[in-house]
Amino acid sequence: MKTQNLKINEIFYSLQGESSRIGIPTTFIRLTGCPMRCNYCDTAYAFSEGKNLTFDEIFNEIKKYKTNFITVTGGEPLAQELCKVFLSQLVKFGYEVSLETGGAISIKDINKKVKIILDIKTPGSGEVENNYWENLSLIKKQDEIKIVITDRHDYEWAKDLIQKKGLYMNYDVLFSPSYEEVDPDHLARWILEDNLNVRMQMQLHKIIWGEKKGV
Repeated sequence: MKTQNLKINEIFYSLQGESSRIGIPTTFIRLTGCPMRCNYCDTAYAFSEGKNLTFDEIFNEIKKYKTNFITVTGGEPLAQELCKVFLSQLVKFGYEVSLETGGAISIKDINKKVKIILDIKTPGSGEVENNYWENLSLIKKQDEIKIVITDRHDYEWAKDLIQKKGLYMNYDVLFSPSYEEVDPDHLARWILEDNLNVRMQMQLHKIIWGEKKGV
């Protein structure tokens, strides 16, 4: 049987900084590669840097950390074909798995027990044209939709989107201020003024440690 490998940028243990699992000690597996180049990207080092590891080598590494929560992230993890196979292996071994995806690649055939955090890219990201809109028909009730807001125009665009598609009626929708680009106070006020049914989130790891690699 052919050895199964993934190109891994880093594996580290930290607090989950985003989503409804914020604050939970989590092992992060960051895969190398991404087809997008968002203006606010904070992990450009994951575009190409990394090391090929077998599935067994990855599992040996994550066993060092005493948590059942795993987040597979990038880059764009789905850019590697074997990512979906690996996600199923994580589920098979009893891990609580979440996947952070940029939304440009189909989430079809991902193990149903994986919690998907699906990004929708705004005009301010520079990648709005690469949203794979069919993903909105593939996400599950347990999944979450994340939208990074870079300015008031992004906010209005995102508000219009979730209202027209009724996304807030079926899923947790997360609005996140782009780090050091949007004043969190402004985003909070916009949400409250519009009585918008979304969850505002901030990146906990950046509040605690700043913009550092491996946290």
